[in-house]
Amino acid sequence: MSLSESRMEFEDAKKVYESAKLKFLGVDGYDVYNPSIPFVWEGRRLIYGRVERRSEWARSWVRLFELSGKDEWALVPGSMLYQLEDPYVSVIHGDFVFGGTHVRCKKSKIDSYYGYFYRGRDLEDLRYFTSGPDKMKDIRLVELKDSRIGVFSRPRGEAIIRKFGCESQIGFTIISSLDELDDQLIENAPYIDGLFEKDEWGACNQAYLLDSGLIGAIGHKCYKHQGEDGVQISSYLNCSFVMDPESREVSNMKIIGTRPCYPAGPAKRPNLVDCAFTSGIVMRSDGKADLYSGIGDAEAGRIAIDYPFEGHGKIVGALGSTPI
Repeated sequence: MSLSESRMEFEDAKKVYESAKLKFLGVDGYDVYNPSIPFVWEGRRLIYGRVERRSEWARSWVRLFELSGKDEWALVPGSMLYQLEDPYVSVIHGDFVFGGTHVRCKKSKIDSYYGYFYRGRDLEDLRYFTSGPDKMKDIRLVELKDSRIGVFSRPRGEAIIRKFGCESQIGFTIISSLDELDDQLIENAPYIDGLFEKDEWGACNQAYLLDSGLIGAIGHKCYKHQGEDGVQISSYLNCSFVMDPESREVSNMKIIGTRPCYPAGPAKRPNLVDCAFTSGIVMRSDGKADLYSGIGDAEAGRIAIDYPFEGHGKIVGALGSTPI
C-alpha cells in the first residue's frame, strides 16, 4: 500500500482528542516552529524552538522557552542562542544532550549542513562535542536498557535514490559512550530494511526506551504530489514504529498525525501547506499522548492521541514519560 493510500485510511479512522497551536512569547516578528519535545529539567518545564522570520530561509536560531500557560511558552531571558535549525533533546547517562542542524554557507549561498551535538547538566553551559556527516539531518540518540546508546541516522540523496528507489533511509547502530559518536560512525550505521517505498523519505524524530527493552520511535514519512494549483506539495506525516535494537526488526509502523489534525494556519511556502514535521510525544496523566509537531514550517502544534506503542511497553527514562 502506498503512503498516500495509508494516509487516506488514517484520515477516515483517526482519533484526535485535542488539537491546539502553541503560542510563543518574547519573539515578536518571528515564527517559532519545528520545536523539540517539551521536557522537564530541574523542575522547569521547557522547550526549544526554531525561531525565524517568515520571509527568510535557513537563517534561524534555536531558543529556549519555559511553560507560561496552557500551550503557551515564554522565552527564557538571557538564555543561550544557537545558530541551528530543528532542535532535539535526549538524556544519555545523566547528561542532557541537545542537537540541531547547522547550515554552512559559502559566498552567501548554502553549501552544506550538519547535525551539531551539545552535552552537559547545566542548560546554560552545554558543551559542543561532535558533528554528524555532511548533509545529514535527523540524527537521534536513545539510551538503551543495558545503558548502551542507540543511534538513528538518516542518509538521503541521489545515491540512496539510485540504490533503493526511495529518497532516504534510516540507519541504526549501537555505541557504548557518547565519546564514540562521530560523523563516520553515523554515516556507516547499517540501514533498517523496509521502511520506505519508491520516492518516499522520512526519519526518526524522537526515540524512547520502552520497559520491554524495545525502542519506540516517533518520526515522519513524506511523499510528493501535485496540488490543485499545479504546485508540487511535499506532504509530511507524523508516524511511529517499534524496533528491537538487537534484531533490528521493525513493527507497528503507522501514521499517527497529519497536517489537517492540527488547527488551520499559514505555511512558509506553497509546497508546505501539508507539512507536519514531527517533534515527538509526551505522555499525559490520562494515558494518552500529546504529539508535538511543527506545522507548515511556520508554527507549532499539539494533538492528543492514543498511546502509539500500546502493547509494546511503556516509556521509561527522563524524557517523554513525565506529563507536561
